[in-house]
Amino acid sequence: MNSFNKNSLKKMLDDMNEQSHFYRPTPFWEEGSKVIIDELEKKGVEKFRALNSTRSFFVPTYSYPTYLENEKLFENVKEELDKLVIDPKLNTKLELLLSGKMQAFSDYRTLVATNEDFAPYTNKVSESNIGKPVEQYTFDNRNFSRSFLNYLLGLNFIKKHVDTKDIKNVMEIGGGFGTLGEILLGDERNECFYINADIPPVSFVSSYYLKEVFGSSNVADYNDLLEKEILDINELKQEYKALNICSWQIPKLQGEIDLFVNFISFQEMEPDVVNNYCEYVRKLNPKYILLRNIKEGKKQKDENTVYGVETPILGDDYDTFLPEYKLVSKDSEIFGFKTEDNFHSELRLYTKK
Repeated sequence: MNSFNKNSLKKMLDDMNEQSHFYRPTPFWEEGSKVIIDELEKKGVEKFRALNSTRSFFVPTYSYPTYLENEKLFENVKEELDKLVIDPKLNTKLELLLSGKMQAFSDYRTLVATNEDFAPYTNKVSESNIGKPVEQYTFDNRNFSRSFLNYLLGLNFIKKHVDTKDIKNVMEIGGGFGTLGEILLGDERNECFYINADIPPVSFVSSYYLKEVFGSSNVADYNDLLEKEILDINELKQEYKALNICSWQIPKLQGEIDLFVNFISFQEMEPDVVNNYCEYVRKLNPKYILLRNIKEGKKQKDENTVYGVETPILGDDYDTFLPEYKLVSKDSEIFGFKTEDNFHSELRLYTKK
């Protein structure tokens, strides 16, 4: 990274260390943040989507583990398959499976089949290649990563169940590198204002990404808003297309949002931290809340699990965290994801009671 970026990240980290535990890394991210920061400093934010550490934490991929790093490790498997079968197409299928393209295309087919032609519009956006992704697929002249398809399917899910045409102000906590913002802002028909809040170093990366995609003047980040005591949503949306803030700036937000989203990151936190965030979200009075969480809970930290949680958050915990809201639908089969070992990445949609 250049010196300016290093100073910017250092400022975020120094300020974070002065905050309450509610806005600092929980056990899962405490160790993860260290390896991400180390790799960013050595290799640069410009290719963050190609780094091993980021792909382990917030740049998800479809491919088989280690396949992208060294395809040659799988040559013996391909050679043995060739000996066992007559049809050469089976090795092509194996290649599609290992590379992840088969699953990516399956998600894309679901996306097309479930598309609804009203806002938020999702049928034209195409993902940028900022950050030098090592895995990105092109279908019908549009680019998709796993993160991009995850969010697109999530939006199709909510559009199946509620009237989303008037969704304009969208807030997310723990939004990875800013994919949801890219989708919503990528089609001007949506007329959306996007807010993402996260801890550094992820907030540093998402700020870089969104500013690169939409222009620095259109996205206000931590440093741009550092001196403001109040972050008035209605005022700021007149000047910017998006806010990319740090977690401890959330209490400064004033106004209302239409949709709140959290994909996966709440499940990596501890219950008291998530409950604290939910209290501030409820004050912003969203009409809808869309969550993605492992139904069985994140793996607990132990002597064999460095990246784990102390207390897993289960799907029903959100019913407690969001007392003014009711669960209207949940899904892990079509729009979510069911793993081979029967863990369910479940989408949960809440509306005001």
